[in-house]
Amino acid sequence: MEWRNRHVLLLTLLAVLLTACSVTYKFNGASIDYSKTKTIQIAEFPVRSNYVWAPMGAMFNNRLKDQFANHTQLIQVRRGGDLKLEGEITQYTQRNKSVSADGYSAQTELAITVNVRFTNMTNHSEDFERQFTATQSYETTQSLSAVQEELVTLIIRDLCDQIFNAAVANW
Repeated sequence: MEWRNRHVLLLTLLAVLLTACSVTYKFNGASIDYSKTKTIQIAEFPVRSNYVWAPMGAMFNNRLKDQFANHTQLIQVRRGGDLKLEGEITQYTQRNKSVSADGYSAQTELAITVNVRFTNMTNHSEDFERQFTATQSYETTQSLSAVQEELVTLIIRDLCDQIFNAAVANW
């Protein structure tokens, strides 16, 4: 009988502890004080590169907004946000990455660079203006038009992750 009483007491104590404490784990990396920061203003990033692939601008802008919508509780506003992201796509380039034994290009690297201005209206010490670059390579035997959409999608995903981490992860 004594064992049963201890068992009930232990279970009751465990239940009280579990309901009294709450532990929250976030795997998205966001470190936002939602009591001070509730909104974000994400401006359209125009393409200011000499070389342009038409869908690139819309793909980037949509992905960046989705990144913050899916991984934070911030409300996106058109103006007056607690956080503000703005900038422009400054480069869309390709260059030879490696040369084969016969002296011809074996791989080509596609790169996109974005200039970002981040303003935190609740803590200006976190403000920054910085360039982010992401690249993907492809075999030179393939044409850019055959792989462009897939590569640009991967590059944009990488860029948006970099921007998100710099703006709200505070690692």
